[in-house]
Amino acid sequence: MKTKTRMWIAALRLRTLPLSWAGIVAGTAMAVREGAWRPGVFALSLLTASLYQILSNLANDYGDGVKGTDKHRQGPLRAVQSGIIGADEMKRAVVLTAILSVMSTLALLVVAFGRFDMVFAAYFLLGLAAIWAAVKYTVGRKAYGYAGLGDLFVLIFFGLVAVAGSYYLYTGRLDTNVMYPALAVGLMSVAVLNLNNMRDRETDLQTGKHTLAVKLGAKNAFAYHRALLMVSFLLLLYLAIRQPEYKTGFLAPLPALLLWWQSYGLMRKNEPKLFNEMLKRTSLLTLLTALLLWPVF
Repeated sequence: MKTKTRMWIAALRLRTLPLSWAGIVAGTAMAVREGAWRPGVFALSLLTASLYQILSNLANDYGDGVKGTDKHRQGPLRAVQSGIIGADEMKRAVVLTAILSVMSTLALLVVAFGRFDMVFAAYFLLGLAAIWAAVKYTVGRKAYGYAGLGDLFVLIFFGLVAVAGSYYLYTGRLDTNVMYPALAVGLMSVAVLNLNNMRDRETDLQTGKHTLAVKLGAKNAFAYHRALLMVSFLLLLYLAIRQPEYKTGFLAPLPALLLWWQSYGLMRKNEPKLFNEMLKRTSLLTLLTALLLWPVF
């Protein structure tokens, strides 16, 4: 029983949560710069983003497990892959987490808007789209992750939706300046996915999971990875120049630059263990980037 409990905890992949928080923190930071702060919205936004991420993790475990994609993967052992948790059990967990995600989304919107209107409805549909995207990455015959579209969906939901969407919850409007951190955080999140896909490129190729890393090939996937980080750095640097009154903003581009520099060592050694370490580091530094956007001084 203890072994099964530990496997369920591992299946949640709680270490991935900092990446899901980064977009919310960045969008909130941009709103705080304008004097907009609502702790209830912030707390429920983090909860909802966490549930979306856990839903994605469980659905990914289920989808790759039933397809056999996880049999020879280089990363940590997955729950369905291990046989300790059955596919039917994981499927029920996915459904339960999806229901909790819908409930959290509704709670957030009630606190943010207070009444049902067109904006409320649009946000609710956006939340349902996020839930669909979390599940369909690996689940089903036409899972978009198997067609190399995962990068696009991560950019949209971890970047544009998370940052610009959360900013709107505070301010009731959109601003051009918000798009720079939205794209930057989104691209850094894509870099996390690309690291995962580069690590598993060989086994994904054998099992028919045609991620973008598989389609690009090893050399081009590394070049793509460095481009993601460099563009993120340039976007954040441009934002800092546009808003020089926020001194901490000049620190925000540095994590992306550091990751870009470290990627060269990863390319030379190309070892699964190093990919796992870089995955954790990139997730945490993406969250640090969002935190550095806050107007501390």
